[in-house]
Amino acid sequence: MSLIPRTDARGSAAMRKPKDPEANRARILRSATDEFAARGFKGASMDAIAARTHTTRALINYYFGSKEQLYIAVLERVYSEIREAEAELNLDHLEAPMAIRRIVEFTYNYYLTHEGFVRLVVAENQARGRHLKKSKAMRTLNRPIIDRLARVIARGQAEGLFRADVEAVEIHKAIAALGMFNVTNRYAFGAIFQRDMGARGDIGRRRAMVADMILSYLTRGGRS
Repeated sequence: MSLIPRTDARGSAAMRKPKDPEANRARILRSATDEFAARGFKGASMDAIAARTHTTRALINYYFGSKEQLYIAVLERVYSEIREAEAELNLDHLEAPMAIRRIVEFTYNYYLTHEGFVRLVVAENQARGRHLKKSKAMRTLNRPIIDRLARVIARGQAEGLFRADVEAVEIHKAIAALGMFNVTNRYAFGAIFQRDMGARGDIGRRRAMVADMILSYLTRGGRS
């Protein structure tokens, strides 16, 4: 589908509105996610995205305004997806240490199966967060995981299992850092130390080690 100028009864040029706009937006976002993840913001081609979706740059701009706005929409989409997936973890029935372990294992697995997300995060860090800073949605989009972690930590503290001097943001940062390393550094680290990284090798052991490290920090100073 493409945006095709037409002439109305008064002879002026008008833009024909595309059908099924939500489906079109979703299809463009999916293709744009793949393109930006593979090539970064600067290297990504709007023509390539248009070709993937059998549409035109005009239609993409109609929906998103510009390449940068499309990129920001992609970032918002991928962060929304991981936050939505985290919402399904159902942690309330678990004891605090097991809830932490589930969060760590989920995060580790998510990075393994969503390398495009990891590449986008790395690219945006290389851009010094320039595009994320322009997203109003991003200011609240990632709050749920911090609140979720804070509730679990508070439960562990109330039971005397977790140390008192813990910030949920710092725990989230540690979980993300240890999980992402397995993906972002798999080629260099694997080549240097001859270890299978990423989705190869002993994933279960590596994942459990990360969970053990996080729990070891949380329980230091607690009763357990």
